[in-house]
Amino acid sequence: MPEKDFEKLLRKVEQYEIKKETNIIDLINSLKKTGFNAKRLAIACEIYGEMINNHECTKFFGLAGAMVPVGLQRIIFDFLKEGFIDILVTTGANLTHDVAEALGYHHLQGNINIDDIDDRYLHNADINRIYDIFMPNKVYEGIEDFISKLSIPDNQMTVSSFLKFLGERLPKTSHSILRICAEKEIPIFCPAFTDSGLAIQLGFHHQNLNLNHFKDMLAMVNLAWDAKKAGVCIIGGGVPKNFIMQSLQFCPTSAAYAIQVTMDRPEPGGLSGASLREAISWGKVNEKAKYCTVISDATIVLPIILWYLKNMQK
Repeated sequence: MPEKDFEKLLRKVEQYEIKKETNIIDLINSLKKTGFNAKRLAIACEIYGEMINNHECTKFFGLAGAMVPVGLQRIIFDFLKEGFIDILVTTGANLTHDVAEALGYHHLQGNINIDDIDDRYLHNADINRIYDIFMPNKVYEGIEDFISKLSIPDNQMTVSSFLKFLGERLPKTSHSILRICAEKEIPIFCPAFTDSGLAIQLGFHHQNLNLNHFKDMLAMVNLAWDAKKAGVCIIGGGVPKNFIMQSLQFCPTSAAYAIQVTMDRPEPGGLSGASLREAISWGKVNEKAKYCTVISDATIVLPIILWYLKNMQK
């Protein structure tokens, strides 16, 4: 790019101010006039807003990590309830912990310096640790009791069909991801479902169960193919990211919008740190797409994006 053309793109960085009356829309608009990941967060919010306002856009949402144990179940629930997600792809871990919360169990916050934790004590006390979040073994026992009593109508159903069946059996009063997806007919795909505590318990108690993963794969490809416009939000990467992205390779126009929130780096070659620009080479993201990667902790970014989207619609 010639120097004079580059200089036309430059703008003054504005020193933003937080006032008592500053709202989330004002904050995001201010962050857009800064740099680093503050600016990228603002751009991600705007791109998601465009995805919502484009009624031809099918919104794919990939959720990795342990977002439910840390306290984001209600955040994801509201994304789904508000219609900000059309297709959810997630890990078995998030679904396992979603079931736990729906059944009335809780993850526990520890006001403890991580370096002072004695994991040997936790093991002997039947307490499991996820960084600074704790979960007693009795939670798994409660899930197992629920799972063992299920009367599964079809041992050959797809994983997504089973997850809908499961969501319909969770308490209506809960803020369950599985429950709201079942109610709103939002498909949940979990391509690595067997890699979870929930699946292990199903395997123990329903040994004739043989959930079909291949039909889910083909269903996902069909959803991508049929999308007039495709938009994707990837939280964390991992298997959910690849499951969405490989399907978008078969989408006639590929993704028109793409957001990624990750803490991973691209240099090791892993998918979770791979840039969205790299996905253009695969035909997963459109050459003219609006895309943005935010290098940040999803536990910080997701609530802010939801806050922005809810207020954007007022």
